[in-house]
Amino acid sequence: MTLQTLLLAKAANQARGLAIDAVHACSSGHLGLPLGCAEIGAVLFGHALSHNPARPRWLNRDRFVLSGGHGSMFLYSWLHLSGYDLPIEQVAKFRALHSTTPGHPEFHETPGVEATTGPLGQGIGNAVGMALAGQMAAARFNTPEHELFNYHVVALAGDGCMQEGVAMEACAFAGHQKLDNLILIYDSNDVTLDAMAIKTQSESVAQRFKAIAWDVQTIDGHDLAAILKAFNRAKRSQSGKPQLIIAKTIIGKGIAEVQGTAKGHGEGGAKFSATARASLGLPADQHFFVSDDVRAYFAGYKDRLVRSCNKWHKTYKAWCAANPEKSALLDSRDTTPSAAVLLEKIPLFPGDAKLATRAAGRDVLQPLAAALPLLIGGSADLYGSTLNYIAAEKDFDDTNRSGRNIRFGIREHGMAAIANGVAYDGLFRPSIATFLVFADYSRPAMRIAALAKLPVVYIYTHDSVGVGEDGPTHQPVETISGLRVIPNLDVIRPGDPEETAGAFAAALARTEGPTLLALTRQNLPTLNEIPVTSRRDGVLKGGYIAVLESAPLTHILIATGSELQLAVAASKTLGASTRVVSLPCTSRFDRQSAQYRESVLPSSCRKRIAVEAGVTVLWHKYVGLDGKVVGIDRFGLSAPAPTIFKELGITTEAVVAAAQAL
Repeated sequence: MTLQTLLLAKAANQARGLAIDAVHACSSGHLGLPLGCAEIGAVLFGHALSHNPARPRWLNRDRFVLSGGHGSMFLYSWLHLSGYDLPIEQVAKFRALHSTTPGHPEFHETPGVEATTGPLGQGIGNAVGMALAGQMAAARFNTPEHELFNYHVVALAGDGCMQEGVAMEACAFAGHQKLDNLILIYDSNDVTLDAMAIKTQSESVAQRFKAIAWDVQTIDGHDLAAILKAFNRAKRSQSGKPQLIIAKTIIGKGIAEVQGTAKGHGEGGAKFSATARASLGLPADQHFFVSDDVRAYFAGYKDRLVRSCNKWHKTYKAWCAANPEKSALLDSRDTTPSAAVLLEKIPLFPGDAKLATRAAGRDVLQPLAAALPLLIGGSADLYGSTLNYIAAEKDFDDTNRSGRNIRFGIREHGMAAIANGVAYDGLFRPSIATFLVFADYSRPAMRIAALAKLPVVYIYTHDSVGVGEDGPTHQPVETISGLRVIPNLDVIRPGDPEETAGAFAAALARTEGPTLLALTRQNLPTLNEIPVTSRRDGVLKGGYIAVLESAPLTHILIATGSELQLAVAASKTLGASTRVVSLPCTSRFDRQSAQYRESVLPSSCRKRIAVEAGVTVLWHKYVGLDGKVVGIDRFGLSAPAPTIFKELGITTEAVVAAAQAL
């Protein structure tokens, strides 16, 4: 064995010790992956990955995603050893309140963590998104003289990730798109949490991945030389395919009492820490131990990584000088125009326009896409219905990596996880589309986008029983409210073309979290009773006064989306003492000052009616105990949209009657 191999083997055992000590200290965590994959970590972080611990967001770094986020101590150990800003004191505070070593890795919280992972399979989807972004970046920015982007994306996943449907959706997409900068390492230890894997799986993973156009290698996951050989082969492959390395490992390796069994998955082995540490050659009286020679090796390796990064920056400076337009475009990733600036890009709609808000969205998207060249879009086989295609551009595929339109196929969950990966990567701004009812297929990834503060835009159409004849399976009566309760997810449901313009501007100006635009299938009138500036600017605040009373206030009608027209019509019958409030985004409205909210919904007026073609439960927050909600607390019907609205009581007459009954 060479000196480097000896040191990396030693580092693997000391990383095992860090994991054992951390889990033992808090009596919580998962030891199986950190111990079983220690040699993989040693090769990746001690030799193979191109990264820079001193500059964690270096543009051309190799991205590493720990898809099995429960094995977070694997990542924390190797980030610490590599020299990231993760001191041993934080490793020792594993899972403690306000530490930078939370139970599962969280983006923004820990230097070197590329994605928030934990829900299994999501990290694989994220890695696919990062690889997609890498291909786009190379096509957009590389020149014959300067290769700026050539990074690889490496994901480590276990049986749990591989069993999740989202992972297979994303992997099928990656194979079809020939994302050959993607390397997936499968920690194949034949164990899941409850039992041996044979209890729940029997397929050949190798054959499955070969069938979806991946290259596959199988290795001993504890053989340092074999790991490095397989990784180098994957990284240098010219096959044009993504790469899978099946690493056969022993879960919990190093704790003899539980290794190779389901008991080795969690913290069960921590109680054997004393004997395990002794067998690993760790000192009994020194916990969180890293030897001087291992620290010296990683310090020297960090110096080499820094030099490599600095060399890249010399290329980058030369590229900037030679390509000022490309340089300005790349720099624009860090600046987002304000909503007001974006609204200036959108022409006014004709006063007699009668459009579905999905069609208005199509018209709004085009000038915004021209103004935001790093904006990309995708659809789950529904471009013809969601109308979110960037018309001036072409499809992204293996023959056109510069394309801005991504055909994800019928893979809503995979699409959303891939979009998160693009957003984590940070070079491009992702937007994706499907029918709103299928948000239930993409919701787990949407929740993570909100948690990780990713600025993904969801253009989800066919937003209510207005879907019509397709019936209750496609009518999302409960979906809007279900999405509104996700913290940090803005849900905007515009009521006419001009509100749609405001909604798109609000979504694309927002950088601290995702936004969903809920758009109609059916045509809506342009609400000329409301000033254009009120409609556009009002959406930015989440809610505004659409129709101001001209006599002492007695009633307030609150509405969103296609039902805004009903409230406006009802106000004419109810008279001059009635105010109409458009509330397309409750979360944006709730973030406004108390003074603004009071000016729109004065607490002195308790005769309030809310109308929305969906479940009613959340609207009581705005109408209070004295108010009423005109909504739909049941599933929909199969019939023409006007018939359904009448049958379910979502009409102007119903709004008037509810107000008069107060």
